[in-house]
Amino acid sequence: MSTSEGANYAPAPMPKPVVEPGEFVFAAMHLDHGHIGGMTQGLIDAGGTCKWVYDPQPERAAAFQEKFPQVQIASSEEQVLGDEQVQLVAAAAIPSDRAPLGIRVMEAGKDYFTDKTPLLTREQLAAAKEATERTGKKYAVYYSERIHVEAAVLAGQLIDRGAIGKVIQVQGMGPHRIGDPSTRPDWFFERARYGGILTDIGSHNFEQMLTFTGSEDAEVLSSSIGNFGNPDHPELDDYGDAHIALSSGATGFVRVDWFTPDGLRTWGDGRTFILGTEGYIELRKYIDVTTDNGGGQVLLVDDRGEHRINATGEVGYPFFGDLILDVLNRTENAMTQAHAFKAVELAIAAQEQARELTGRQG
Repeated sequence: MSTSEGANYAPAPMPKPVVEPGEFVFAAMHLDHGHIGGMTQGLIDAGGTCKWVYDPQPERAAAFQEKFPQVQIASSEEQVLGDEQVQLVAAAAIPSDRAPLGIRVMEAGKDYFTDKTPLLTREQLAAAKEATERTGKKYAVYYSERIHVEAAVLAGQLIDRGAIGKVIQVQGMGPHRIGDPSTRPDWFFERARYGGILTDIGSHNFEQMLTFTGSEDAEVLSSSIGNFGNPDHPELDDYGDAHIALSSGATGFVRVDWFTPDGLRTWGDGRTFILGTEGYIELRKYIDVTTDNGGGQVLLVDDRGEHRINATGEVGYPFFGDLILDVLNRTENAMTQAHAFKAVELAIAAQEQARELTGRQG
């Protein structure tokens, strides 16, 4: 079924820029994860103006400027934080550094937009919550596997319209390709710095479970982690799963891993399965294996039949415009602060109580 057949399944209008050039000014800094490119592009596409970039490694800032030539390279973090024009700072620091950086940003009077996972420990979560309350600033999170994936955006629209009734179960699969370990930075393999697989990659999925079920809270029922294929890096979790019960009455399950085989044409066959009382949805986010359909595939089954919708180029990414307007208007339409923190709180809880499957100690 094409996206044009039937108002029930047609996407909402494509988002447009929400501000004029120069009306919303932001900066990018600490470019440790490649997600900073998507974060920056999303804000620019929504009308934002990226004024500064800063990174302690000058070559990374220079590479960023090549991609975004309008950006000026700052000489220090303080130069960015001291610029009164800058309203928001986007950053993708080493995960263990994200909370301290965010607190510095908010204390400088600016909103903060960080890559997932936004923080690593309950202590960091408490400190971040206290800082948002004290400063009145936002600690926004780039949960990209929902907000920057058109299939997931469309799924949210369909669920909101009641296309599959009440959602009673969400399953998320987040496989990734590790590639050549020698090309990964040291922090990637250090538990204290990356947080464990459920805290890191899994945070995407906990956020989706909360969103698609309309839940404000959840309990982790069980979780597991292991290192099955990377003995040279014993602190790396290359597998993790978790089962949760959500406040809406739904359940959720996540499986994340670093075992994407080389034969797959993309970095991971990310999928989400959403069961409702009147139908179900499958998202084939990045690839439709063995076909040339590409990613962005939404498969919906309801009482009227089977429907395939290609969301690519159809729905866009409204989160970024909503975030800009939230900063300007002090609203919470892109994502509430409570929701952003609850997703990572669940991820931390799942990691903390996870059963070790492969005999590692500690």
